[in-house]
Amino acid sequence: MIIAKNIHKYYGDLEVLKGVDLHIKQGEIVAIVGPSGAGKTTLLQILGTLDKPSTKGLNNSIKSKLELNGQDVLNLNDRGLSKFRNEHIGFIFQFHQLLPEFTALENVCIPAYIAKKPKKEVEIAAKKILDFLGLSHRVDHKPNELSGGEQQRVAVARALINNPKVIFADEPSGNLDTASAKNLHELFFSLRDEFNQTFVIVTHNTELANMADRKLEMKDGRIVMSSEL
Repeated sequence: MIIAKNIHKYYGDLEVLKGVDLHIKQGEIVAIVGPSGAGKTTLLQILGTLDKPSTKGLNNSIKSKLELNGQDVLNLNDRGLSKFRNEHIGFIFQFHQLLPEFTALENVCIPAYIAKKPKKEVEIAAKKILDFLGLSHRVDHKPNELSGGEQQRVAVARALINNPKVIFADEPSGNLDTASAKNLHELFFSLRDEFNQTFVIVTHNTELANMADRKLEMKDGRIVMSSEL
């Protein structure tokens, strides 16, 4: 599902990623852990095509490589990359990033509207996902009328609407209370079992990391340990 080789990232002279290699299988839930500043979020953004690896100091024989679902994403132009991202990737962030003027249902539908899918078909799919997430009674509520846990589940539904092959999550439960975080963590595994989606999760939450199929530990811009759980 995801093959990354020799991923480097520089910000000026600061090397944040120092040649990361990884391979993640379809349907796997992988947690990326490590101290602040280890490069976890930078790696997630590159894997999710929101950023690109640096080519500074690399020669042609050791180029970076990034394949998602068999597609070499580093060779896509900006338009092709945006289309690929919309169709194949879902994102969940620490803060839900819901648009306050839209209802839960409308927020979930937005990525599918961007993909130019029929409105009626999209709404049916969105309601089905919201029902699966226990939010069928909240479809017409706006974000400020929802609890923190409900807001984050709406964000999960939005990430799922285009049936992505992989979902990248950056501290998805970092802004939730303990009970809501536990529910969200269990939800990821229910979704994987239901839809066979791949999850790559950056987290400081030990409980979530220990629930994953595999834990990758980062330190100083490198993966220093990989353990199956």
